[in-house]
Amino acid sequence: MGLATLLNATLLDDRLLDDTPAGPSRPLDAVAGWPVESAAAGVVRLGPGHTVEVAEQTGDLDAPFPWASVTKLLVAMAVLVATEEGTVGLDDGAGPPGSTVRHLLAHASGLGPDAERPLTAPGRLRIYSNAGYEALAAFLARRSGMPFTDYLRTGVVHPLGMAGTELPAGSSPASGVRGPLRDLLTLAGELLAPRLVSRATLDGATAVAFPGLAGVLPGFGRFDPCDWGLGFELRDAKAPHWTGTRNSPATFGHFGRSGAFVWVDPRAGVACAALCDRDFGPWATKAWPALADAVIRRWAR
Repeated sequence: MGLATLLNATLLDDRLLDDTPAGPSRPLDAVAGWPVESAAAGVVRLGPGHTVEVAEQTGDLDAPFPWASVTKLLVAMAVLVATEEGTVGLDDGAGPPGSTVRHLLAHASGLGPDAERPLTAPGRLRIYSNAGYEALAAFLARRSGMPFTDYLRTGVVHPLGMAGTELPAGSSPASGVRGPLRDLLTLAGELLAPRLVSRATLDGATAVAFPGLAGVLPGFGRFDPCDWGLGFELRDAKAPHWTGTRNSPATFGHFGRSGAFVWVDPRAGVACAALCDRDFGPWATKAWPALADAVIRRWAR
């Protein structure tokens, strides 16, 4: 599927986003009790015929917030688009010697968190690496013949209608995106019912890549295994976790140090996203799982 074909594809429109149901059971009411100055959160779910509809939202849909490491999901989507177009292959060599695009996406290249030199050989450990995503963006820029920010905009942001989202020039492709909740919910909807890439491509990206690798989930500690997909952190059996105890093991997504997150539970047919003005910390390790449990309880199909 080429870029031009996708330019008018938009998952969520203003009518859906403004159609929040009233009633006594609104899990997102809990966001008002978060220790933040400003926040926006929303829930999308699969409707009839695998359409995506907004179940609930709170806060300013159009206020931009930093996404921090949620940026990595946009980078992953750009790479997946590029693989379907034939611009890159998942097993193309990229990053340190012996590493591939697949290794970089799955934090298995051996690169350290922010170091351009590897700490170990590819495929041995799950080392969460911003440097790996910067290497990915540089590789895609070389292969596509255009700056990565342009490829991201033309390949992902514009086709999905994410008009308020940008990766400013000079910002890190690992953490530099800014955008509003409206756009993050659009991304969540795409991950529930993909149009930008095929279902087979997305299913492959949200399955465990390089099974059995031990590693650290930032903010939650070491896990063995520390399962990850191609850009997507996988809940699997991790505990504690930033999603809820009611989320299925198939849940995938990402959170960022800025207090941003998006998770998708394909078995429940529900996704939840939030942005706020307070960095991730102990408050989030309590508030986010509690919210996730309430969302699943209320909105799971």
